[in-house]
Amino acid sequence: MKFTAFLISLLGLLTISCAALHTQTPPPPTTYVFNQTTTTQIPNKRTPAKNSVTPILRAHHPIRITVTGEGVAPLNTTSPAQAYAMAKRAAVIDAYRQIAARVEGIKVQGHDYVKNMMLKNSSVRTSVNAMIRNAHIQNTTFKDGLCEVQMDILIAYSQFAR
Repeated sequence: MKFTAFLISLLGLLTISCAALHTQTPPPPTTYVFNQTTTTQIPNKRTPAKNSVTPILRAHHPIRITVTGEGVAPLNTTSPAQAYAMAKRAAVIDAYRQIAARVEGIKVQGHDYVKNMMLKNSSVRTSVNAMIRNAHIQNTTFKDGLCEVQMDILIAYSQFAR
């Protein structure tokens, strides 16, 4: 008899606590702003509790990226003009690579080989993959076999908006 009364009171407590859990109000939704698009999500453990995210690239405010590429003239050229042309070409390519790295980012791959708890070999490879258009050479200097090219690009919101 006492055991039955105990089970009934325990069942009543469980029912009351479950009903209290279901009547709690959920937290208010948070609004996120991504490139002028508004989305609403209910926050949980995986979503950051921020009110808004401000985009870096805005519709009427383009960003100018300026880089300096460097190229060295090879020693085995037939004339100073050829050395200048080859150094300038290397500097222009280096400037394009720097712009691509800033716009798209750099992919880094690393590999370490350990044997008997000692590092035997370590290698790191980087790569950049991007399409660069409308970059302009602003200044070129050539001194002591080193060519420096200053290049800039203007990035507008309309290039990325779809």
